[in-house]
Amino acid sequence: MTKPRRTAAPSTHRYPRTARLNESLREVIAEELIRIDDERLGLVAITAIDVDPEMNRAVVFYDSLVGEDGDDEIGAALAEHRVRIQSAVGRQVRAKKTPILSFKPDDAIRAAERIERVLRDKDTLPERPADPELDADADGTA
Repeated sequence: MTKPRRTAAPSTHRYPRTARLNESLREVIAEELIRIDDERLGLVAITAIDVDPEMNRAVVFYDSLVGEDGDDEIGAALAEHRVRIQSAVGRQVRAKKTPILSFKPDDAIRAAERIERVLRDKDTLPERPADPELDADADGTA
């Protein structure tokens, strides 16, 4: 006679494991960037992390106050320090394996900034049609 299978214990976490790992990685990488003494990384912020479901690879999205002009320089600096950052992740994050990190500028933030600039620019806004009620009051016919 075989033993009945044990059911899996219900999870006490409110959100999936990859989301928790994304947040943990973001915190560890941001802290490590502060510790790295490289002036190219002084104005860099980690905006998001996307870990694949197998947790083998992670894309680290960043943004900086320098903007698109500094992307090449920042990308080169992050590539230089990738091994150090990844070893910090391995030491501080409790996971069976450490994902391989790759870095990309966060285009979503930049797209939102461009949209906001367009919306605030008065030259790009269409002219509002005249309000018929206001025209009637101005003519004295109401």
